[in-house]
Order: sequence, then structure tokens, then C-alpha cells
Amino acid sequence: MRSTPFFILFLFVACSMDLYAQGDSNIYRNLNPEFRRQLNHDYIDKEQKAFADNKTSSQISTTREVEFYIHQSIQNKVDEIQFNIEKDTILDHRLKVQYLHGLANVLKYINNNRRSSTYAASYIPATISSYEKLIEADRSQNNIETTIAELPYEVGNAVMKANIFEQSIGYNDSRYTLIKKYVNIYPEKTLQTLSENPGIPFLDSLVKVAAYYNPRQLYDYAAANNRLGFAIRKVDDPLVKTVSKMATSGGSGQLYFPFLDNIISGKLSFKDIDEVKNDEVKYFQLLVKTHIDYVNRQLNGEPIQESTSIMEMMQKKAISSFVNVINGLHNSPDAVRFRILQPLSAQELYYVAVLSDGIIYTSSYTNGVYPLIMSRIGQRGDSLLMTVKFDKYRKFIKIAAGYNTLSNFLASFKYQDDAAKLMQAFVGGLEKSNGLEDGVDVADSYASIAESIKPLAEEMINNIQINYQRNVGQNNKRGMVIYNLLDKLFQSADSTNNINLSTELGIPPVYNVNFKTLTNAEDKVVMQVFFYGDEDGQNIFQGFLRQFNNANWKTSHTEKWVYIQSLKGKSVMIFANKPLPEETGEDEKAQRELEAYLAKNNLMPTVVIHRGHSYYANYTINQILPSARIVFMGSCGGYHLIHDILQNAPDAHIIASKQIGKTRINQPFFNLLMEKLRNGQNIDWIPFWKELNKTVTVEGLEDYIPPYKNLGAIFIKAYKTAMDTEQIL
Repeated sequence: MRSTPFFILFLFVACSMDLYAQGDSNIYRNLNPEFRRQLNHDYIDKEQKAFADNKTSSQISTTREVEFYIHQSIQNKVDEIQFNIEKDTILDHRLKVQYLHGLANVLKYINNNRRSSTYAASYIPATISSYEKLIEADRSQNNIETTIAELPYEVGNAVMKANIFEQSIGYNDSRYTLIKKYVNIYPEKTLQTLSENPGIPFLDSLVKVAAYYNPRQLYDYAAANNRLGFAIRKVDDPLVKTVSKMATSGGSGQLYFPFLDNIISGKLSFKDIDEVKNDEVKYFQLLVKTHIDYVNRQLNGEPIQESTSIMEMMQKKAISSFVNVINGLHNSPDAVRFRILQPLSAQELYYVAVLSDGIIYTSSYTNGVYPLIMSRIGQRGDSLLMTVKFDKYRKFIKIAAGYNTLSNFLASFKYQDDAAKLMQAFVGGLEKSNGLEDGVDVADSYASIAESIKPLAEEMINNIQINYQRNVGQNNKRGMVIYNLLDKLFQSADSTNNINLSTELGIPPVYNVNFKTLTNAEDKVVMQVFFYGDEDGQNIFQGFLRQFNNANWKTSHTEKWVYIQSLKGKSVMIFANKPLPEETGEDEKAQRELEAYLAKNNLMPTVVIHRGHSYYANYTINQILPSARIVFMGSCGGYHLIHDILQNAPDAHIIASKQIGKTRINQPFFNLLMEKLRNGQNIDWIPFWKELNKTVTVEGLEDYIPPYKNLGAIFIKAYKTAMDTEQIL
């Protein structure tokens, strides 16, 4: 909300003081209007009373003095206007009714908007005084636009809500003046405003302003077959004409749009794009070439029209045209699987990697994309980053760390000092980044680096602490929060540091789950397992039951679910719905009945297991309760759902796969988890994962992401907590 300019507020308050000092307000209150207008006065009195009865004037804070003048304006000034209208010997009955009706409408607008973030209470005295000025202008048959032009938009808009000046001199000009004021304040609403007022005389000028403010929005309006759409397409401006041509080019418009800036500048033509748009590889290559050109020009301070559109299209094509293909061929020989990548350069492969984070399979990256990148850049990582102007380098480092190629990448630099400087830059200047993506990439990379390159992890912490002190010296709150969070998150990996994240950051521990947090008031661990009724689900369910066919566990069956309880050690209660036929929705009914049973008996699951294909995952997520502390997503690609899970269970430690969920990995995980719970042990994820690695006999565990590597999600939550509470931790 923009604050009222002080001189405007002072002017109207000062005027109000003079007005209230004159005359006796009782004269105005004791008015006896002509009976034909009594109802109009009653409407005004009703709005005055409504204002007085509601003590809070606005969402915007005001001083006691301003509040005094606001209420004086609503009561005394309004009474005075009523009196003057009623006693005016020149006005006829029709005009008196009209002005009284307008006054009631203005008061109603004030009452309806007094808590709005777009109408400050401090505007109220000016609104009442301005309405009086409009009456005088209209009464004297002067141009009302002269008055409207002098007012802030909020005041001018409020007085025009009187809805009685349509026949006044200057009414249309007043409306146009308010439109100009409005779009100047809210440029993002220019085209919406034009669609509601397509006949305004300066439409072309506002279309041009809207075009350069948001070309993508213009695209949508230019494509419409309505009055505004036709008007846009007639505007003589290079940007507007280019966007209009794209918008009316049938199904190809979205393919042209990422190249908007180069088309306007003449570097590309529609014909150039037509020649490649139907070839997935050539089109992607043109996108990358154009994007690198845009990046280079932006580094030189040159603005680019719609630079975000090309990145969005590159990501879409990188995933659909390449990553989905090589992921889908994960069982095929490499020569077949990676054939689609062969025409791509190192730079193009680089963008395939950084734009598919969280989607590309481990084997797709380590066996295909990364080796091809390095072979095509002469095994020189420093050369690669230079050719892409260091664009998205943090994302690439994060991915390389996660897939254990960072050591190889950094070792490929000609000068190792350059590699060290790169990693310093990796954690530096995060407070200057837009959003939190760069900070999340740094957070997500640490666990992998700490496991594989311990000296580099130690150097990361040192650099983070240096950046923290730099931000302290600059009194940069955002920077202090970011670097303090990263420091605490990373150092908590070392148990000797005794860092309590719950106390220091207001978030649960990242690297371990205390057994006590998994138990209820009766010292019992409650687990819920979700099964689905397809053929695979039914087979997996039988294997799941066999895990508990030993002296440590007892299994009981009901019609819709099974109940498994520990017989030795700590009390662990496992509830799993039966995978009844999905065709009739019986599996869903079983889940609902089990959910109702758990709720009725106050059994809140702290461990949740999803066993089913990825297309069932959202059904499980929607049923996860905030009580969940460990969530295992045993489906393919469950890693992409981490943020969705945290929406329902913000304190959950999440285990998920980036690739294929495998029973021969899931079962050893459950066995190990169940034994630790039955023995009342804390779950320390780093040693837990090392122990699990010894028992897994198939490839693929590297695709399962343990909770301590999901630091990015924890970082986001901790950052929002710190900023919301305005604490520098």
C-alpha cells in the first residue's frame, strides 16, 4: 500500500480544521429536511452511524489526531454538506436528491473499503471535501475533470463512486484521467482495464506501455477475438506487432515467443524458426544458442524482452525431448538409450542437465549426459562454464555433488585455484539472489560433498561463516539469516557439535530422529502403510507380510486391514490396508475405514509408508497427517513430491527415490527400520544409510535420497520461520 503523500494529507486535514471551527455543528444536526428528501437523509445518517459503530477505521495504522479528523469529517463535515444541499435556494428538488444520493454512495464506499489495503483511512477527509468540490463544480456547470485531475487516484475513484456525475461536464475526461492514474499505479492491470474500457481514446498508448511491461500478458490479449484484441493488432509498434503476429499464428505462437527479443532486433526471423520448429533437436539447439546470446547481452547491461520465456521453453524441451526419453530407456543398451543425445554440444547437454534437476535418473546423468558433456568440452570443466557464461553454475554444482561427479569436474580445471574460487563463489553472495533457489542448491549439495569430499565440505562451512560475518558488518538481515541457517544445518551433521536445531532454528533435527518423538503418550510407535489394489500392489503386500513372519511380530487380520504388533522390545503398531480390488474402489474404502479406526482410537501415525506406483502417490500424500515424522515413498520418482509431503507433515523426514522404486531395496530398509524401532533406538540417518548399504544387494540405492540430503526443503522452512519472526538467529 502506497502511503498518502504528507502534503496532501496535511492540506485536507488543515482545511478540515478551519471548516470545523466555523459555525455550530448543532445547526447541521438539527436539520429538518423537506419530507420528500427525508429518506435520502436517512440513508446518509445510516452510513454515518455504521462508520461510528465500527471503531477500526482501516488496516492502515493512523495517529490519534488523524483518527479524530477522520471521524470529524464523517460526522460534522457530512452534516454540513447535507445542510448546505438542503438549504440551497438555487438547487431544485431533483438536484438535491441527486447530490444527497451521491453522498450516501460515497459514504457506503468508504464503509465498504475502510479495511482495504488499497484505500487508506487518511484519504477519508480528502474524499468528503472533494465530493463537496464536485458538487460545486457541477452546480456551476464547470468541468469536473479539473477537480479529479488534482486528486490521488484513491480519492478520485472514491468520489466518482457517487455515481451521479454521468451527465456532468467533463465526466468522460474524469473517467479517462482516473484510468491513467490507476494503470500508473498498477501497470500489471493495464490490459484488464483496457478490456473493460475498450473505447478510450488513448488505448494505443496504454497498449504500448503494457506491451513493454509484460509481453507475455499482451500475447494472451492479442490472441482474443474481441474488441480489445482487434485494437491491439492494429497498434503500430514493433513489439506489439511482433507479439500480435505470434498470437495469431495458430499453434506455433508459443514456439516463436521465446525468441521475441531477437525477432524484434532482426537477429532472427519467423522463417528461421519455421525451419527448425518441427525438429526437436534443432529447435532445442536454437533455444540454447539464443539463450546464451541473451545471457551475454544481459551481462553487458542490455535488457532482454521476455528472457524468462526462453528458459521455460528450454526446460520443457530438455525434459520432454531428451530426459524422458533416456529415462524411459533405462533398461536399454547405452548405444540405444543415449542416441538422442549424440547431436548435442557440451553447452546443450549442460542445459539438459541443469534444467532437469530432480527428474533425470542417476544413470541417465552419470552414464550419459555427464560423460558426453566432458568429452565434448575436452575434459575441461572450466571451459564449459566459460562457454555458458557461468549461467546456472550453482545448479550444475549441486547436481554434480548429488551424482558424485563433482570431484571429477573440479579436478578437470586447468588451474586448481580457479576450482577453489568457483566453490567460494558457489556459497557467496546468496543474499543478492532473487528468491531462494541458489540457497537451496547450496543446502542440497552439502551432504553429498561432506560424504565424498570432506575437505571441500569443511571449506564450504568456513566460507559460509565468512559470508555471515560480512553480512553482519553490512547489517543485511536477509544475508545474516541465510548464512546462519546454512552454518547451523551443515554443522549439525557433526554430532560432536551438539547443535540443537529445534532450539536454535525452530525446526526439528535434520540428521536424526529421536525415538521419543516417534512414540505416543502410551510409549507406542504407530505406523501406517498404504497399499493399492493393482496386481503389483497385491504381490508386494504378500511380500510385506512375510517380513513379519517371525517370533518378534504378531499379525492380525480384519476384513479391510492388517494389524502387526511387536512381541519383543518396544511396542510398535503397524496398520496396513489390504490391497483390495482397485477396479471397484475397494482399496480406497479400506484406507478410509482404517483412517477412521485410527482417528477413533487416537492412534496418530508417526511413520508412514507408501507402497504403490507413482500415480498413487498423491492419494497417499493427501492422507498423511501432521503427526508423521518419517515418510517413506516407495514409488518411482517420489523425490519430486517432497515439498507436497511437507505441506501436510512439515516435520517429516522423507525418504524417496529419484528413479525406480525397487522392492529389493524397500524391504531391507523396512527390516532395518523395524528392528531399530523395536529396540527403541534413535534413527541416525548417516550411519543408518551406511548400514543399509551393506544389506542391499542390487544397484539403485544411490537413487534413494535420505532425509539428511533434503536440506533444501528444510532450509526453505527455516528461512521462512526466521524471516516471519524477524529474528536474526
